[in-house]
Amino acid sequence: MNISPKKVAFQGVMGAYSHQACTEAFPEAQAIACNTFEGAIAAVKNGKADVAMLPVENSTYGRVADIHSLLPESGLHIVGEHFVRVHIDLMAKKGAELEQVKSAMSHTVLLGQCRKFLKQHDIAPVAGPDTAGSAQAVAENDDLSMGALASPLAAEIYGLDVLAHHIEDNQHNTTRFLVMSPEKDLPENGEDEYLTTFVFQVRNIPAALYKAMGGFATNGLNMVKLESYMINGSFTATQFYADVIGHPEDPALKRALEELEYFTTHLDILGVYKTDIFRQTA
Repeated sequence: MNISPKKVAFQGVMGAYSHQACTEAFPEAQAIACNTFEGAIAAVKNGKADVAMLPVENSTYGRVADIHSLLPESGLHIVGEHFVRVHIDLMAKKGAELEQVKSAMSHTVLLGQCRKFLKQHDIAPVAGPDTAGSAQAVAENDDLSMGALASPLAAEIYGLDVLAHHIEDNQHNTTRFLVMSPEKDLPENGEDEYLTTFVFQVRNIPAALYKAMGGFATNGLNMVKLESYMINGSFTATQFYADVIGHPEDPALKRALEELEYFTTHLDILGVYKTDIFRQTA
């Protein structure tokens, strides 16, 4: 990413995986915690942050709820992507031993990702507000039998001892984040690999989606993501979210987008940005 923000907004508390994404992508920037995704978007729009770091999908659990409907209405533009490998650690108050831990608190999603470890060590899962919030709660409690499941960053922030590293059942669990900016950043078309992200609504005619997608197939383009979701609570009005490898100035993608526009009532490009190196190394 060709940006160097000073402040990055994210949803969650300090030590969350979204916070980790901020520190990895922009180690020199100040991370600003927000209660909601809408709050993170608002922080950018009102100038309290330069960009927002928003999770959009997870390799185990799919897309992040509500985020796709928020992106087109946010008024922000996608300027980059970042992938976080979700490593889960068991942590507890300093001085605690693994054998002492009888219960572990975390977000329900993370609890479900560590079933084997918890069962093996006879540790009862306890639902907490979120991952980093659970670590904070354990840090503020003197109970050595209560642990937390969270990121290594959370253990560092809240002064907890890590009793077991990388205890997740699924060893490929990864979350993809989008970097959102108030300014468009259309990179020059060069040798790098680019992603073009857009949303569209097809016309109400037979086989409209099939015909709309035909231009990408005939032009040899790789559509790496296509998802649909309802808009305005309607069962007939469907919006599609797509990621395509390519730059809009590429002749092939330009032709495909022109063909797509013919079969749509609405087409909005949310961003054009370099693909993260994770896509080549995964």
